[in-house]
Amino acid sequence: MNARWIAALVLVTCNLSLHAADATSLETQVKELTSKVEELEWSLDQVRKSSDDALFWLRLSDVAEIDKVILAGPGNPRGKERYGIDNSRHPLRIYQYVFIPKKLDRSKKHPAIVLSHGGVHGDFGTYHVHMVREMLERGYIVLAPEYRGSTGYGKAMYEAIDYGGLENDDVVACRDWAVSELPVDPKRIALVGWSHGGMISLMAGFDHPDKFACIYAGVPVSDLLTRLGYHERSYTELFAADYHIGKTPTEDVAEYRRRSPVWNVHKLKLPLMVTSSTNDRDVNVVEVEQLIIHLKAAGKSFEHKIYEDAPGGHSFERIDTTFARHVRDDLYAFLAKHLN
Repeated sequence: MNARWIAALVLVTCNLSLHAADATSLETQVKELTSKVEELEWSLDQVRKSSDDALFWLRLSDVAEIDKVILAGPGNPRGKERYGIDNSRHPLRIYQYVFIPKKLDRSKKHPAIVLSHGGVHGDFGTYHVHMVREMLERGYIVLAPEYRGSTGYGKAMYEAIDYGGLENDDVVACRDWAVSELPVDPKRIALVGWSHGGMISLMAGFDHPDKFACIYAGVPVSDLLTRLGYHERSYTELFAADYHIGKTPTEDVAEYRRRSPVWNVHKLKLPLMVTSSTNDRDVNVVEVEQLIIHLKAAGKSFEHKIYEDAPGGHSFERIDTTFARHVRDDLYAFLAKHLN
């Protein structure tokens, strides 16, 4: 139930006996209460995020030095100009989790993994703890960007989303920060992600092959035109929102094409591995199959594997099952080949 409905319900309940209440006054009260409820929702989301952060320290402090840093990505094109300072002069503040194996020799440079979270409006939560632990045990520094559009940072960050656009540049900025500030080998950095994170890994790797060593894209969002064709109407409306892409695919095919990996495969220069499952009910396998077809048509060399109805569907590689751990063995073999 959204904030406006909650506010309206509260007011109706409180005013059942006030049949002669002034309609204009009631509408004003609804607006004021709606605004307050929305503010409360944003505040609660930030509290939820803080709790999640604490869980990282509790669950990984035995194997990692953990930090959460703030850095700057490109400006927000839709942000409001203030005091004559436009957004080209005001980079957007973004966050990044940093996990460094304990007792790492900081006098040397080490391989790193840029692990981008999924979700149209998601964040890097403790859902990833077991995978971060596995990566740390293999000696990798793990970098987890909270790119624009991520939840837990308030309304402005949420509505700064640029799906398939500047979010990719945010991830690259997080990589550049790590090379500057941490004992990270700039020649041994992998892009790893699933779903939306897989899409970001593909796009960032396509556009910046000089900054990464390889790409692992699990169940990646691959073609927004296809995706919005099979998803429910509410999903299309989310993308068409004013603060989002702002148009439907029927209104601007070229814009959705520009933001989709399948239409950018010609730029691939890095080692790549792609995975999917035939029972994925989020990123339908048809998207990944199209990605594979386009890569082959472009004459690209890459690895891929599509599983038949893998347990867990969309999350089959990321859950805490024996099957998932065996599937992740392929991930770690791929990373070892290109990072070690």
